[in-house]
Amino acid sequence: MAKPIIAIVGRPNVGKSTLFNKLIGERRAIVEDTPGVTRDRIYGETEWNGRKLVVIDTGGIEPKTEDIIMAKMREQAQLAIDTADVIVFMCDVQAGLVADDRDIAVMLKKSGKPVVPVVNKCDRIGDPPLGFYEFYELGFACDPISLSSLHGSGSGDLLDACVAALPDEVEPEPEDDRIKVAVIGKPNAGKSSIINRILGEDRLIVSNIAGTTRDAIDTTVDNEFGRYTFIDTAGIRRQSKVDDRIEKFSVLRAHMAVERAQVCLLMIDATEGITEQDEKIAGIAHEAGKATIIVVNKWDLVEKDNNTVNSFTDRIREALAYMPYAPILFVSAMTGQRVVKLFEQINYVHNQTNTRISTGMLNDVLNEATTRTQPPSDKGRRLKIYYMTQVSVAPPTFVIFCNSVELFHFSYRRYIENCLRETFGFRGTPIRIVIREKGDTSPLE
Repeated sequence: MAKPIIAIVGRPNVGKSTLFNKLIGERRAIVEDTPGVTRDRIYGETEWNGRKLVVIDTGGIEPKTEDIIMAKMREQAQLAIDTADVIVFMCDVQAGLVADDRDIAVMLKKSGKPVVPVVNKCDRIGDPPLGFYEFYELGFACDPISLSSLHGSGSGDLLDACVAALPDEVEPEPEDDRIKVAVIGKPNAGKSSIINRILGEDRLIVSNIAGTTRDAIDTTVDNEFGRYTFIDTAGIRRQSKVDDRIEKFSVLRAHMAVERAQVCLLMIDATEGITEQDEKIAGIAHEAGKATIIVVNKWDLVEKDNNTVNSFTDRIREALAYMPYAPILFVSAMTGQRVVKLFEQINYVHNQTNTRISTGMLNDVLNEATTRTQPPSDKGRRLKIYYMTQVSVAPPTFVIFCNSVELFHFSYRRYIENCLRETFGFRGTPIRIVIREKGDTSPLE
């Protein structure tokens, strides 16, 4: 049996994301006073009385709305309900029991899942306010629980009730061997669409409204190629255009998603071409040392001739001159064209970034390189390179010991990197080379 799943549902702005963050012990869901901030399902983990639990934070449900985004949020909440083992139904004591709460209660009862009703914003110490008791009218088997998601009071009673509704035994979870893949890019580049195409289901909200995905969403995929966790990130906007707090949180989350990932898919809109913003987003993955695949999406919408692929590739290589190692794949999330090839590329660059080379082989390459091109000199003093060793992977990181760091010019460092790539590949991954003077034992940064 997998880890039990608890879904937090309710109307917009009742405190679901605040409770989610409190339960998992980190700020993973965006918290704002603006209704409708959490648009997709967010997953996290917590542990209570020895039980490991998966918690899903959902977008607010407005049962009768005709707004396109709110309607999509309702669909996503329904998917979370269908997936959950226990449902936490959150209401707001300050707003009282409203018609939408009653409609949601009917929907939850139809699901047949155990429901734990909680009444949030009971922030005063002591007995709950009188308005709390009207929520008994919802008629669930479990009595309502008084909660302050802001302060955390009542969360223990909530988790006790959730665990009581679960099966007694949970099989141990196997060690996570999935490749974590962050899907990054500008808003509306097709990040959610590519994951939905891979899954064959409407897992993530897709619309032509830029910026629909505001949080990083984890989605697991198991297929004949391997086991993966795809992280769909909020589209990264120009910082000057990020003029509200919600968008700032989304940009921060995209950076955090890259840090969590082992491989990044940089989505580029083929109809717009490579842009300055694409360059900046690519730089996030490059500077973080992540293996990266450049995915040109919407290729089906581009008029082509015999030179289209080559000219587009040249423009990308020119704009992203700092990451010539990244393979380029032209796909269409809409038609599925070449999407399956993503897995082969993900596996390949993941293996490349985790490649480890013996010190003996490295120094053979180093000796050949220095023989072919003499190390630089300055004012009669020549650079002497003693040896090189690999100290880590992901990205492959090498330390070269020499007589003078100052004499080791950037151009020669790049030359050594090119020699390593010619010999060992390292396609899809950045390489880090640290220069040290012999005897320097300071820790690597």
